[in-house]
Amino acid sequence: MNLSGINRFLPLITFLLLTICFSCTRNPVTGKKQLSFMSIDQEKAMGAQSDPAVIAEFGLYEDKEIQDFITREGNKMVKVSHRPDLPFEFKILNSPVVNAFALPGGYVYFTRGILAHFSNEAEFAGVLGHEIGHVTARHSAEQYTNQILSQVGLMVGLVLSPTVRQFANELSQGVQLMLLSNSRAHESQSDELGVEYSTKIGYDANHMANFFRTIGRLGEESGANAIPTFLSTHPNPADRFTRVHELAAEWQNKLQLPEYKVNRNSYLELIDGIIYGEDPREGYTDNGVFYHPQLRFQFPYPNGWRLVNTTSQVQMAPDNQNALMVLSLAQGNSLEEVAQSFVQNFNLNVVESNSKSVSGYNSLQLVADQINEQDPNQSVRLLTYFYLDRSNNVIYQMLGVAPRNEFGQFANYFLFTMDNFKTLTDPARINVKPEQIKVATVPSAMTLQQALSRFNMPSSRFNELAILNSMELNQRLNANDKIKLVVRANTVNP
Repeated sequence: MNLSGINRFLPLITFLLLTICFSCTRNPVTGKKQLSFMSIDQEKAMGAQSDPAVIAEFGLYEDKEIQDFITREGNKMVKVSHRPDLPFEFKILNSPVVNAFALPGGYVYFTRGILAHFSNEAEFAGVLGHEIGHVTARHSAEQYTNQILSQVGLMVGLVLSPTVRQFANELSQGVQLMLLSNSRAHESQSDELGVEYSTKIGYDANHMANFFRTIGRLGEESGANAIPTFLSTHPNPADRFTRVHELAAEWQNKLQLPEYKVNRNSYLELIDGIIYGEDPREGYTDNGVFYHPQLRFQFPYPNGWRLVNTTSQVQMAPDNQNALMVLSLAQGNSLEEVAQSFVQNFNLNVVESNSKSVSGYNSLQLVADQINEQDPNQSVRLLTYFYLDRSNNVIYQMLGVAPRNEFGQFANYFLFTMDNFKTLTDPARINVKPEQIKVATVPSAMTLQQALSRFNMPSSRFNELAILNSMELNQRLNANDKIKLVVRANTVNP
């Protein structure tokens, strides 16, 4: 052993040991000291910095009654939590995905998709407590510390080749924290806290377990690849079902409240009319064409490519994931200004630049390379169209990127989409309506399947509606029971 070599690093070792000593904090939930490289103030700042990007990515779902309910119940729960003095914010995201998540510092989000799938207030309260638990237990801070110690980088966005991933990251700003996978230990602890917090404000946490059964059924129906973050990063739903029932019994026995709320009917009345699934007014696909009724444009995309539409952008990628197209709004007052800024921001070498008219839009076409000096094989080529929409006073940017040595394979796909970007004028495509939840009252005793048939629901959607109602098709209903249906907006109530 070379002692002189060790002595050389003693100052560094001493510094690291001191850093670890002074980085120990007491966890609010466990009361134990733990290593943390993130202070409380940093935790709050991280959430505050990321919140606008999450909102920009998904948009808010505006419903004052639902928002007031979530805020009211959330604030009640914070008061009985382990961090009652931390100011929380509770928000509804305009996304059909069944998901809920929290950012450090007290930012909790529910998608309208998960709100549609709760069947009572108790299910909602359990998930609310779970997400508050991630914050009170400082799971993000612990994860951040583990990442520093292990020097593991954050992996987010589309699963793309290294040569094009940088552009996906650039265009998927803000959602990185949301996509952080908590460990199963964190998820299990948050389940425990969800039971504790929801029971303390008077809800029956057994229904939190019942929602995990809905989660499992969604997974079976959709397939593993379609399961959203709330499902895929959590422990097995069947295991959670059993454990949460055990925890609920323990807390109810401990608190001995006169009764524990479920509130099915009041919750169903609350979400009556909530948008279900994709909202076509914000963009939809049909037969290989993407339509945006609000912004009044349309374009085709290549057969076999997957399209993901968010509030801030539309992403398209082939199955081999080695190319990417992204449509987004550009910032600038002219096509030339926007193009120049784009070249500078990405440090591009311009190969070709042309002005052209595309279906009545003034546009600028740009071909450029981003050279990787260390490894030229990792260089990429971009084809970008900038379209001036005078009617909306905006400039759209359609970017196609692929490895430079493979660009020729994708150029025609890019051109097929970009050269056919046009104004949407078809009233039938513009005046589309979303589906929404409608709550119906069963007139007499019958099974759920009989009730769905009575209300003219298509048989092809019976399984979907059974999951939506947290029921089985053969489950018996009593007269005046309420169930959720799915109808096109503006349809007369059943």
